[in-house]
Amino acid sequence: MKGAWRMFETGDKIVYPMHGAGMINSIEKRNDENGGVVEYFILDMLLGDMKIMIPIKNIEQVGLRHVISEEQLADIENVLISRPENIMKSITWNRRFNLYLEKMKSGDIFEVAGVVRTLAVQEEEKKLSTGERRLLNTARQILLSEVMLVRSQKLEEADEWLHKFFNLN
Repeated sequence: MKGAWRMFETGDKIVYPMHGAGMINSIEKRNDENGGVVEYFILDMLLGDMKIMIPIKNIEQVGLRHVISEEQLADIENVLISRPENIMKSITWNRRFNLYLEKMKSGDIFEVAGVVRTLAVQEEEKKLSTGERRLLNTARQILLSEVMLVRSQKLEEADEWLHKFFNLN
């Protein structure tokens, strides 16, 4: 089988959109319902004590990627330091929610950091709705899990790093 999946191997630090960062623990072969064999990456996710099986043939479709480099963390910090445009306030809650969700599903850590920043700033100005608070927590966990792998840190240390930018609970 040819394709982008050859970029990945056992032990790689990866990010699975909407689930966060983890490592490729192994590659397993399983029989499918048609009698064929399907190869899977077995992922150990950093947060949530979760194992995920992804068919290797689907990794491009699901957006699996390597974690960012430590040098790119400075760019993430710039996203977190900047303040969001007020354009989101003129959009209905439902539309904002869907825009944030799209950004998070993209798997782009800069988009995720932008969601964390925007929602954290909104939270400081006024209370978020329950749905937006849940989105903030999910985006925060995705961001923190990647920072943990990039910096080889525990959750508490990554959380301290994020608290430099916002007063998040």
